[in-house]
Amino acid sequence: MRRFVLCLICSFTIAQVWAAEITRVEPANWWVGMKNTTLQIMVYGKNIGQTQPSFSYPGVTVKEIAHTDNPNYLFIYLNIAPAAKPGTIKFLFKQGQQKLSYNYPLLARTSKDGAAGFSQADVMYLITPDRFANGDASNDALEDVQVNRQDPNARHGGDLAGIEKHLDYIKNMGFTTVWLNPVQENRMPGGSYHGYAITDFYNIDPRFGTNQQFKSLTANMHRKGMKVVMDMIFNHCGSSHFWMNDLPAKDWINNNTGNYVQTNHAKYTLMDPHAAPIDKDILINGWFVKSMPDLNQRNRHLATYLIQNSIWWIEYSRIDGIRQDTYPYPDYDFMARWCKEVQAEYPQFNIVGESWYGRSSASAWWQKGSALNKTGNTYLKTVMDFPLTFIASTAFDYTKNDETGEGSPLFRIYEEIAQDFMFADQSNILTFLDNHDLDRFARADDPDLRRYKQALAFLLTTRGIPQIYYGTEILMDGKKAKSDGYVRTDYPGGWAGDQTDAFTTAGRTAKQNEAWDYMQKLLQWRKSNAAVTQGKLTHYVVDGSGVYVYARIKDGKTVVVMLNGTNTDRSVQMNRFIDVTKGFTQGRDVITGQQMSITQNLTVPAKGEYILELTK
Repeated sequence: MRRFVLCLICSFTIAQVWAAEITRVEPANWWVGMKNTTLQIMVYGKNIGQTQPSFSYPGVTVKEIAHTDNPNYLFIYLNIAPAAKPGTIKFLFKQGQQKLSYNYPLLARTSKDGAAGFSQADVMYLITPDRFANGDASNDALEDVQVNRQDPNARHGGDLAGIEKHLDYIKNMGFTTVWLNPVQENRMPGGSYHGYAITDFYNIDPRFGTNQQFKSLTANMHRKGMKVVMDMIFNHCGSSHFWMNDLPAKDWINNNTGNYVQTNHAKYTLMDPHAAPIDKDILINGWFVKSMPDLNQRNRHLATYLIQNSIWWIEYSRIDGIRQDTYPYPDYDFMARWCKEVQAEYPQFNIVGESWYGRSSASAWWQKGSALNKTGNTYLKTVMDFPLTFIASTAFDYTKNDETGEGSPLFRIYEEIAQDFMFADQSNILTFLDNHDLDRFARADDPDLRRYKQALAFLLTTRGIPQIYYGTEILMDGKKAKSDGYVRTDYPGGWAGDQTDAFTTAGRTAKQNEAWDYMQKLLQWRKSNAAVTQGKLTHYVVDGSGVYVYARIKDGKTVVVMLNGTNTDRSVQMNRFIDVTKGFTQGRDVITGQQMSITQNLTVPAKGEYILELTK
């Protein structure tokens, strides 16, 4: 009798130990009619990997049931035939006598809006959501993280509702696209206000709002004629991601040995024919920082998970583009596969990679179809032009002396643009004066707006896709010498109780309104000028006048831009530009409306600019 009781107890204990649970399923849903018919479902829960899943659904079959070295994970790969209909897959997970059921939704693809991509016809407005506007104070605090607007590195409370509230402001300025710094969950100690330490790839950060709010925000932008670019990060996650407490596999993250290895940021090793293998290894496998574990995209389950995640966000919220953070750091082949699969599903979609280099050759190396890259096609459509940004940060400065010719600060701009032969696609280059990672372009000690206006005139008329950082329109300044938080300051008027409201004309100073009006005029004009948004660029060497002259030409329409890089008025001999001005006699300055004869010399004011629409 005693032996029988012991056996019963033993059996009961074993059943408890091996009991399976389901605590998380990702993605939470999928759609029928996708071009790629394969779906990976990650099921997580205690001992779920010890179960046998089964289901019966017309048009859906199992391709693979994959296990890892962690019994708490199960990866189910399905094939969803084109003829499959929307409905619910009723999974049954069996383990001995135990049965678990789970209903998995397959939805219909109904939305036709979004996923439209972006091009040089667009201008991006870059927003750091935590610092733009607080539209819903009820979501400010989460657990032990509180809002502290006095601390540049703390959460300040900006959210999706705040952005939604000011969509008309953004539209009225003339922007066609909004790029949001990461909005996915960052449930990290200290708050991770910037968004680059993701702790849930499938959920919007609750301090910003909900998934539904993000979807509604995107739909509202589309109704107003604007596009949405979502910031994504594949190189790393946040240390508070649930994975870090229970890794799906031993090789899910890089350098998972307990010995912290910092990346060397040696991005040139990827293209360097002389690079030491150890340097390349540290770049790819080292962690960005201790709080951001480095993901190993060579793990096939993780690779598919990340690719599906971006496709899920596109299909769910109908975003129009992605900006991928730290592009050179993840596995090269994986990133190429990701670009290829996303664009196969959404042919018009555009992805821009953060290719942070100081040389154009390196930026161009990453672009799709680059002749410089012998490693293999990256399939990355758009790259970021950091080299031009670094030059522009000083090229428009007020010079102490009247420099001419090759001594002119603008000669460096000309020289940089002249190297565009390295880019496979010169129209898909993201151009910018600053962003959330750089010192702001505007400076408090600038005596007037000539530097600001000249730089904006260049940015909005040269080749590429312009991006402008929030607050540039009101001359927000700041340097990141102490921390990035000093260039990610709050937009005045975005919070209840702010002393000034720069979203309104009355809340801005005279100088701010002058800057705002200048930008708005250029942005609104640019939208309807095909010569600038689609046209060929022809530019001229900066000669002894110190003036940089270039033209944008499309279908008989010509715009000529003249930038004086010196401190004195300069007379320019217009007959030098006859190959682009031939057939025209007048030019209307876009900003002032003034008509000018282009058949005689023109005088460009000191540190001034003309943007001339040519007429006969």
